[in-house]
Amino acid sequence: MSMRCLIVDDSARFLEAARTLLERDGIHVVGVASTGAEALARAVELAPDLVLLDIDLDGESGLELAPRLAATAASVIILTSTHPLDDIQELVAASPARGFLHKSKLSGQALRDLLGPDHGSPER
Repeated sequence: MSMRCLIVDDSARFLEAARTLLERDGIHVVGVASTGAEALARAVELAPDLVLLDIDLDGESGLELAPRLAATAASVIILTSTHPLDDIQELVAASPARGFLHKSKLSGQALRDLLGPDHGSPER
């Protein structure tokens, strides 16, 4: 079973790179969003299994968006950032997100490791 992912980030360059990387690793990226409003609409429309959410959206906080996404969609949320986890650990722990993944560590396997065995492996 392939995992269906929505990526939320304000960087078009990151969105493209993350989509390419995750799809190569067997994660089906069903959509991308660059604002909170777009993320909420896409989450309802696409019903992804996973939302990869940047904590620093342009002028918005992914940490403030996470509870709204959790209330809107039945997706698992993974926060991501270039900030070290040590700097934001308490904020991540207080959020409804399942976990945190530094952008430099992004891969399909890293997401599967965070989510555990119930979320399937890539289709081959």
